Amino acid sequence: MVVTVYTKPACPACDATKRRLKKLGIEFHEAQILDGEYAEALAELGITQAPVVCASVDGDEQTWGGYRPDRIDALAGAR
Repeated sequence: MVVTVYTKPACPACDATKRRLKKLGIEFHEAQILDGEYAEALAELGITQAPVVCASVDGDEQTWGGYRPDRIDALAGAR
């Protein structure tokens, strides 16, 4: 499983997502959403809410925006 969390500074939803991933023992890479590089690519996907979670589980690609504890819990169950 590969998980990347794109975050913004001072983002409560971003902090909640990272806390839940850590609590469930899911390793992840964090990248900042900066004006330009990641922001444009995420906007093209239609995602406008931070954080953005990109996960690959056995070839199944999942991407969502915002704090989604249900989706995070599903990742924990997929391990």
